[in-house]
Amino acid sequence: MIFDESKLNNALNFIACIETFTSSNKGYKADLNVVTYCQNISDIKDSSKLRILLSFGQHARELITSEVALKMLYRLSEEQTLPKRNPVLLNRTLQNLIIKVVPIENLNGCAKVEAGEICERRNGRGVDLNRNWSVDRGKKKRFDYDPKEENPGSGPFSEPESQMMRKLSKSFNPHIWVNVYSGMEALFMPYDHKNTTPSGEQSEKMKLMLETLNHLHCDDRCAVGSGGKSVGLVFFFLFLKKALFSCKVKKNVMMFMSFAIFNNYMCV
Repeated sequence: MIFDESKLNNALNFIACIETFTSSNKGYKADLNVVTYCQNISDIKDSSKLRILLSFGQHARELITSEVALKMLYRLSEEQTLPKRNPVLLNRTLQNLIIKVVPIENLNGCAKVEAGEICERRNGRGVDLNRNWSVDRGKKKRFDYDPKEENPGSGPFSEPESQMMRKLSKSFNPHIWVNVYSGMEALFMPYDHKNTTPSGEQSEKMKLMLETLNHLHCDDRCAVGSGGKSVGLVFFFLFLKKALFSCKVKKNVMMFMSFAIFNNYMCV
């Protein structure tokens, strides 16, 4: 799968922009493509809109997630229609959103998969980007822990890809962050590094949102809740100071939402 920036730029026209960021560490270099969608691109800095960050392709072999990202972007560009959806209602919803999409977080690892290493999970120098964050980094809690497959790197955020994702999350300050994987049917919320979920109203609203999505769009097939409880997987989300990610929503509830979504495709 090749990221065709010129083709996508033409499709998205005046409702999105594509930026490419570059970072390096000890001779290892990585790029990160970020698509920012807003119905009126002049409103891209409007702080009153709901900001959503969608990231795909963190694990190199999960190519299907990046295909989902590109399919979604073409539909946002109105090159393709969304079946069985009220276009007026959809348009009204999109008017209130700013969406940043990272179609392929792990470009170097993806290149290795396309070159024939079809089950490669890690980045271009053998680090699992999903273990390179700072929360419980390098802890070996599971019976099936594989130190090579889940190499956490030399330190938290040692990898250029992780550094750029952290910088993006800080600068964009999203209200909702969704990270999309493949391998099973599941809708996960924090926590994924331990067998529990946060307490309080914020957590209940997050769970209710996932249960509603599961019922309306997945026929209740998906596992819902903590990833750490459901399958013992460890996904490291960036939890910054509450003030950084807090936002006012209905009933003045302060919340930041972070999710992991899985679709049922996997490397065999």
